[in-house]
Amino acid sequence: MSSQGAAGEGASRVAVCVVTHNCEADVAPFLATLERIEHSELELVIVDSGSHDGTPGALARAKFSRPVRVDHSSDNLGFAGAMNRAIDLTSAEWILALNADTRPAPDLVGRLLARANAATYPVGAVTARLSRLDQPGLLDACGMYVTWAWRHHDRGSDEPDKGQWSSPERVFGATGAAVLLRRAALDDVAIAGEIFAEEFHSYREDAELAFRLRERAWEVLYEPAAKAQHRRAGTPGRRRSMPPHVNYHSLKNRYLLRAYHQGGANFVYTLVPTFLRDLGALAYACLFERQSLAAYAWLWRHRREILAKRRSIRARRTVPRRLVDRWFWKKGLPT
Repeated sequence: MSSQGAAGEGASRVAVCVVTHNCEADVAPFLATLERIEHSELELVIVDSGSHDGTPGALARAKFSRPVRVDHSSDNLGFAGAMNRAIDLTSAEWILALNADTRPAPDLVGRLLARANAATYPVGAVTARLSRLDQPGLLDACGMYVTWAWRHHDRGSDEPDKGQWSSPERVFGATGAAVLLRRAALDDVAIAGEIFAEEFHSYREDAELAFRLRERAWEVLYEPAAKAQHRRAGTPGRRRSMPPHVNYHSLKNRYLLRAYHQGGANFVYTLVPTFLRDLGALAYACLFERQSLAAYAWLWRHRREILAKRRSIRARRTVPRRLVDRWFWKKGLPT
């Protein structure tokens, strides 16, 4: 493989940034797969976000042959806050965000870098072809797309792997479970120094970042030859089995996403599907998930901060709104 991603002279510096939270069983097998990654200029940054199981001990016992830094937070910062801390601890030009429940292929970094370096336009992120770690034969994610109801989905999720999604494409966004991010793009889209929006805490923060990348003319690419496995914890069908705080943030963040990024024309043509979805979410929370109703109170209490951040995001857009809105009709575009 001839690219800067291959091991050898001139390789781009890549930091694997990982957030751990109560994932003791994953630490050893995850680090074992990282050891096999072929890229030469690789470092590891781990932020443990308030684990109260054996994760800190497992990290202390772990061995990694390349530079590694482990940072511990006594509080659960959520994915957004902890990933921001991890990124702040490295100066690498590329960030590979990985979940501890992923198992990357040895050539993952090289293939992602090769796809980014082959592009003739600014690339902010490249995502891989993810399959299910615990459900052999099923796809997990092949890039992200958005719908008229302002839902964001992983392409191919839960589909039997029959070789579909096999072409490199431009996609709307990428799951935070496994994505290569250009540091220059992250610095460019950061708001008040934050890369991932920390008020999201967990869930949908990757979709929110995708909007900001697109609004600043950074492309997101999908490279099917770059592969990893992922154990998917949260899906719509498992909502009732998820911890209450996860469902609370998921509900809150669906409104934050629209508050930050929805324009007037988009509001009009997505009004019916989003209204029906919001009505269904409210009814579901009232009937089955009353603890999540606190999300509505949070949004009201923080309405002024939300509006102020919306103004900041809108003021920094460099791409016409219609070029972002076209992704509500498309699951992918040619590279």
